Amino acid sequence: MVPRYARPAMTALWEPEAKYRIWFEIEAHATQKLADLGVVPQSAAKALWDWWATDPKIDVEAIDAIEAVTKHDVIAFLDWVAREVGEEARFMHQGMTSSDVLDTTLSVQLARASDILLADLDALLAAIRTRAEEHKYTPTIGRSHGIHAEPVTFGLKLAEAYAEFSRCRTRLVAARAEIATCAISGAVGTFANVDPAVEAYVAEQLGLEIEPVSTQVIPRDRHAMYFATLGVIASSIERLATEIRHLQRTEVLEAEEYFSPGQKGSSAMPHKRNPVLTENLTGLARVVRSAVTPALENVALWHERDISHSSVERYIGPDATITLDFALARLTGVVEKLLVYPERMAKNMNRMGGLIHSQRVLLALTQAGLTRDESYRLVQRNAMKVWESDGALSLLDLLKADPDVTAALSPAQLEEKFDLGYHFKHVDTIFARVFG
Repeated sequence: MVPRYARPAMTALWEPEAKYRIWFEIEAHATQKLADLGVVPQSAAKALWDWWATDPKIDVEAIDAIEAVTKHDVIAFLDWVAREVGEEARFMHQGMTSSDVLDTTLSVQLARASDILLADLDALLAAIRTRAEEHKYTPTIGRSHGIHAEPVTFGLKLAEAYAEFSRCRTRLVAARAEIATCAISGAVGTFANVDPAVEAYVAEQLGLEIEPVSTQVIPRDRHAMYFATLGVIASSIERLATEIRHLQRTEVLEAEEYFSPGQKGSSAMPHKRNPVLTENLTGLARVVRSAVTPALENVALWHERDISHSSVERYIGPDATITLDFALARLTGVVEKLLVYPERMAKNMNRMGGLIHSQRVLLALTQAGLTRDESYRLVQRNAMKVWESDGALSLLDLLKADPDVTAALSPAQLEEKFDLGYHFKHVDTIFARVFG
């Protein structure tokens, strides 16, 4: 985790003290249920909860000192709690294994991280919708292969992003549900020394579902699905960020990141206004996606468990969620403050002499009786003259002067094919599909 790209609420989920607090809650809830089942004394559960009610400081350094000797983090924690609580603490962890604590804790952390990320997505969706409605009918050029294609509106560009992030949200809801499971099943998942009722109770208390069948670990296909979902969200962030970066290029300059008073773009060139935020988002997306392959490789553990996944998850759990949280918030700010230049959009759209209307002429010629190949040839031979003149010539003028074209279409019919508004007659339909 790099503090530069981290926000407090998400970071707090992964702090050692927060982790140990979840560990304690798992152990105390398990002890409580064991007491209710008559396996351990009620006094043991009471002692744990009475100590917890004092809101004790979790002494991370003391636990670390014990672990330096035991070389086992869960044992170190249990030893520290025993020192604090006293003799009754010996009934903690009855029939449980370390993974019961570690895996269930990771489930809690990832579920809580998901809640923050879902709130982030909601904020981003709201920002995109506001700007989409603002520019619902702002004409701009659509590009395929980076080349002018046909007109769209800037609102449609943003509506497309809204739909994409809506799908991201749906996927994250599903990923949260899949990852939020609890396993308190003992050494190899057989419940030999701990009743399944304990697992069900702990799951209920922590807002989790029970893991239907675990080995000594929660199956890692769940985690693979989760981190893959984060990776897809990161890719959607990069897609919108890349679009903004292209639109900010000097030769395009149809939109750009907000440039605040006093901001500087280059140490060498005072004129620069660089798309640093969206470039940063592109890089952060790569970091989030870097968690996906290790998560997939964690699925294949040996037999009932090994710990090859453990070191990986200590990295990717905090890093992926913290980075994605930051990236979503940054993208929201970019969208909210994005500078949009409709006049430049119109200028760019019109700079190639009306080539953007070529398909309408092609279709009109076919409807007038020409073959598609002949229609294509007639339009293309005039369009290439415009292209080679860099827009100095007018496609409409050339078509009007082409006797093969005017033999099929009158000047008035040709002019009608160059109506910009024609392209936007279904904008309301698309918006209703996306936002309705």
